[in-house]
Amino acid sequence: MEKNIINTPAAPAPIGPYNQAVQSGDFLFISGQICIDPASGDLKNKDIAEETHQVMHNLKAILQAAGMSFNNVVKTTIFITDMKRFAEINEVYGKYFAENFPARETVQVSALPKFVSVEISMIAAK
Repeated sequence: MEKNIINTPAAPAPIGPYNQAVQSGDFLFISGQICIDPASGDLKNKDIAEETHQVMHNLKAILQAAGMSFNNVVKTTIFITDMKRFAEINEVYGKYFAENFPARETVQVSALPKFVSVEISMIAAK
């Protein structure tokens, strides 16, 4: 099966041996995104809301590079370091979907890259 690599300067460059996303057939698999500002390379994490918004902006840029939007998202995985912050993250996350929310799981982990609080990956379909 053919796969198309998606990388855009509008989202942070990968910090390891992976791509921002891989498209295979009608499916787009987006690697986990954290709150790196692609313009500056700085973390945008003064609070959990800013951090989550930056993650969602990064995901949106990758979706757009593949000719998709949040309407195409069928599954997300949210990794957080403190489940007590779930409601705050969920409030921001929910603002990016107009209707027909994707399937999702939220998992608490002990640490994330660059010691951020939130990482989100997505699967989208045309």
